[in-house]
Amino acid sequence: MTIATRLKAHLDSQNVAFETAAHPRTATTSETAQAAHVPGGKLAKSVLIHHDDDYYLAVVPASHRVSFRALHELLGESLALASEDEIGEKFADCDMGAVPPIGDAYGVPVLLEDSLTGLDRVWFEGGDHRTLVSVAGADFDRLMGYARRGSFSRRL
Repeated sequence: MTIATRLKAHLDSQNVAFETAAHPRTATTSETAQAAHVPGGKLAKSVLIHHDDDYYLAVVPASHRVSFRALHELLGESLALASEDEIGEKFADCDMGAVPPIGDAYGVPVLLEDSLTGLDRVWFEGGDHRTLVSVAGADFDRLMGYARRGSFSRRL
């Protein structure tokens, strides 16, 4: 079990205690939640969004999907999914599709779904497809202190 170098360095620099847990490789974050026996509402899923010449990292529960209509209403901007090349460039130390939600570690602003705040514990991909990272909810809220919050996802 490993976590991405930049993610670990950021968690350490912020004095955030974390645990890692192995999980079988799965195709979706919802499947990861089931395989790891983690509630889908407490597993943060990251989606890199392209807008103009920059990016946002939309972070929603694994049990939800991003609503581009709601994001457009929240931001008033045209948005699209980032390409695999763009994801690979921004998250070079992560496997494709295993992007951690801690955008600050990668210089990417975060849009955080309201339902991921105030939880007792939060899990997220650590940068590969076999490792989950878990942190206390208060630490996750602190790590997301700079994030723009809103309601922009829909239950799967």
